[in-house]
Amino acid sequence: MSYINLSGISPVEFKVLVLIDETEKVTKGGIILTSDHKERADMAQVKGTLIAVGGNAFQDWAGDVPKPGDRVMIAKYAGLVAEGNDGRMYRLASDKDIAAVLS
Repeated sequence: MSYINLSGISPVEFKVLVLIDETEKVTKGGIILTSDHKERADMAQVKGTLIAVGGNAFQDWAGDVPKPGDRVMIAKYAGLVAEGNDGRMYRLASDKDIAAVLS
């Protein structure tokens, strides 16, 4: 499946561009979370769709490598968060920051 990059962001070297899944926003009258839940949320992974890869990305990987259009999971604070030209939020991270390919 080919995937069109509408972000205006082109990763270089070993970088990858991931479109972050949108999450629901908690309103002012929302649910109160315990500190235990907050700690687990802080360790969470971020899911998204791989949009583009730099020219040297995944050279050291063995086996199947992720391709644009694949669903991936990356560390919550990996890389840089940037808003694309399309107004959506992206994560620009190293290829090694991808923790898993989701099926």
